[in-house]
Amino acid sequence: MIDDRTEDGILPSYLQDRWWAPEPGAEAAEVLDASTGEVVTRVSTAGIDLAGAIACARTTGQASLGALTFHQRALLLKEFAIALTARKDELYELSKRAGATVRDSLSDVDGGIGVLFTYSSKGRRELPNAQVYLDGPAEPLSKDGSFLGRHVYTRLPGVAVQINAFNFPMWGALEKFAPAFLAGVPTIVKPATPTAYVAEAWVRILVETGRLPAGSLQLVSGGVPGLFDHLGLGDLVGFTGSASTAERLRAQAAAGVRFTSETDSINASVLGPDAVPGTPEFDAYVTQLMVELTTKAGQKCTAIRRAIVPVASVEPLVAALRAKIVERVVIGDPRADGVTMGPVVSRAQREEVLRAVGELQAAGGRLLIGTTDAPDVTHADGSTGPAPDGAFVAPIVVGFDGDPASLPDAVHEVEAFGPVASILAYRTVDEAADLVERGGGSLVTSVATSDPAVAATLLARTAAYNGRLLFLDRDDARSSTGHGAPVPHLVHGGPGRAGGGEELGGIRAVLHHMQRTAVQGSPQMLTALTGVWHQGAASRSDRHPFRKSLAELAVGDQVASPTRPVTLDDIETFANFTGDLFYAHMDEAAAAANPFFPGRVAHGYLLVSWAAGLFVDPEPGPVLANYGLENLRFMTPVSPGDEIRVVLTAKQITPRETDAYGEVRWDAVILNQDDEIVATYDVLTLVAKTAEATDALPSGSPAAQVPV
Repeated sequence: MIDDRTEDGILPSYLQDRWWAPEPGAEAAEVLDASTGEVVTRVSTAGIDLAGAIACARTTGQASLGALTFHQRALLLKEFAIALTARKDELYELSKRAGATVRDSLSDVDGGIGVLFTYSSKGRRELPNAQVYLDGPAEPLSKDGSFLGRHVYTRLPGVAVQINAFNFPMWGALEKFAPAFLAGVPTIVKPATPTAYVAEAWVRILVETGRLPAGSLQLVSGGVPGLFDHLGLGDLVGFTGSASTAERLRAQAAAGVRFTSETDSINASVLGPDAVPGTPEFDAYVTQLMVELTTKAGQKCTAIRRAIVPVASVEPLVAALRAKIVERVVIGDPRADGVTMGPVVSRAQREEVLRAVGELQAAGGRLLIGTTDAPDVTHADGSTGPAPDGAFVAPIVVGFDGDPASLPDAVHEVEAFGPVASILAYRTVDEAADLVERGGGSLVTSVATSDPAVAATLLARTAAYNGRLLFLDRDDARSSTGHGAPVPHLVHGGPGRAGGGEELGGIRAVLHHMQRTAVQGSPQMLTALTGVWHQGAASRSDRHPFRKSLAELAVGDQVASPTRPVTLDDIETFANFTGDLFYAHMDEAAAAANPFFPGRVAHGYLLVSWAAGLFVDPEPGPVLANYGLENLRFMTPVSPGDEIRVVLTAKQITPRETDAYGEVRWDAVILNQDDEIVATYDVLTLVAKTAEATDALPSGSPAAQVPV
C-alpha cells in the first residue's frame, strides 16, 4: 500500500494551514509494513520551509490561540477527541501496519483520545475562563495593604516543537499537544519516520473538523534539518527517544529554549518478599509482567526491563510466566484473528533488539524464556509459518545469577527495546532497593506487596530515582491501570537516565508551557490585571449583587450587612440543636482555661450560618445555587455580647461556555463590633448569565439540582 495522497506516494506534511509535499522525484525513504515488509509510504521533507512553519506558529498560531480562553480551548480539545473517536477504527487498521494489535491500539489510539478528553475536563474544572492563571494567594507587601504581590502564569510567546518516538505515534503526540494547546501555545509535531503515517492520519482528521485554530497545529512528516537554528527564547522542545539523541539535540538548542526529554529507562518491578506463590500479589505480578513483555511487542518506554524477585521466588515466577505466555500469547500479523502480539516496528528494530539481547548474554545472562531465533507466526490469512520479511521477536526473559551487588553494569544499562526483560534475584528489601537505584533513573518502578513496611522502605529508598511508583496489591490489582500505563492526571517522566523531564501531571503540564511571573502593584491594579478582586480594591454597592445576572454583575460588587448581636442563649440553642456540645461553647471555666478563648465562645459554624442570613437576598433571582465554601479560617473568637456583620464581595466571575449560568466566587469577611476579622472564606454560587436565562433553566438542569 503506497500512500496515494501525493503524486509519487510521499507522505504529506501539514504546514502553514495547508498540506505540503516535496516536488515530484524527490529522494525519499521507504516505510515498510512491520509484518509483511510491503511498502506503506515514502517520507521526505526535501525543500521544506521550516522557518516559515515556525513563523506561522509564532504569529498566526499565537494570535488565534491567544484570542481564546482556557475554557474555549478546552472545549475544542473535546471536539477533537469526539472526532477521533468517531474514526478510531480507521486508526486501528492503519496501526496494524506498524505491528499494533487492537489491544495495543487501546493504549495508543484510545489513550491519545483519553488525554484530550481529560485535559478538556480538567481545563474547564481547574482553570479559569480567562487567559491568566493565578499561582497561590496574594502576598501583602505593605502594612496598610496598599502594595501586594502575586504570582501569575502567562503563555509562552513561541512554538512547542514535539519530537516523538515511533512506538506511540498518537498517544505520544497528543499527550504533548493537549497541554500545549490548552496553555495557548501552537505546536509543530515531528513524528518518527517508521510510524509517521499514523500521525499524519490523526492530524488529517483534526484538520477535517475545520475547528483547528489557524496555525495552532503543524506536522512535519520526515526530517527537520536546521530546525534548531530557528528556535529561541519563548520556544519549547519536547523530545521522546534515545538518551544519545536527546543529548545531541539539547546541545543544539539555543539559550532560552525550554528542552524537556523522555529517554531510555531501565524500569524495574519488584516482587515483595511477602508476595509468595499462591498470593494475589504474586498472581498480579505474573500477569503484569506478561502484559508488559507483550503489549506493543515490548516497545514501551515504561515497559518492565528488570524484574527484581526474591531468590526463592525466581523459579516459580519463571514457570508461571512461561505458562501464562503459552496460554495467552499468539504472535503474528495483527490483521489475523486471535493474534495478541505483533512484530516490532521494523526489521532494523528487530536487529537492534537482538543485538541488545546479545549484549545481555555476553554479560552473563541466561535465556530463561524464549529464543533469539525468528519465530513461526500467524499470517494475515490465518496460516502459520516463518515470516522472513517481518520483524517478529518472541518474548525473551534473561536471567542473571550471583550476588546482587556484583551484577554486571549491562543489566542496568542495556535496554532491549522489545519483548525482553531480565530477572534479578535479591535477598533483602534493601538489596532490592539497591538494584532499583542502579537503573540510574527511571520512568516507573512497580512493587507487588501487601506489606506496608516493605512499601514504605522502597518508597523512601527509590522515589528519588523514579518519576512514578506503582504499588500493586490484592485491593487494586483489578482496578490498577498497570505498570506501563501513564495517565494524564499524573506526571510522566523521570530523573537521570530517563531524561529529567516531566510531562502530563494534569494542569502541571499546561504550566510547563507558561511563564510564572511575580507581579507587584496596588490592589486596584492587581484586580484589573488578574480579573480577581483583591482586598483594598474599589467596590460597588449600588444594589444587592444577588439581584444581578452575570451580564450585570462585576468584580467588586459588594453588600455590607447590618450587625447582629450574639447572646448566650443563641450559643446554647445552636449547641443543643446541632449536638455540638464542645466545652469551649458550654463550660465557662474550661473555656477560660483554654489559651485560645476568653471564656465561652460562639460556634464558628453558627457565625457562618448567621453570615449567610445577613447577606442572602431571599427572593428568586439570578443566583441559582450555593454549591460550596472554601478556604474557611476562624481568626477572632466571638463571645456572648459581641456583634457580627459580614461584607460579601464578588471576587471572581467564571461564565461556563456551554451553560446558561456561570460560577461566581465571593469574598466573605465576618467582622465584630471592633472591626476585627472574625472569619474569612470564599462562597461559591451558580448565577444565571442573563435575567431571561433564570426563567429558562429546566428543573432537571445541573444548576437546579445543586442544594442551596
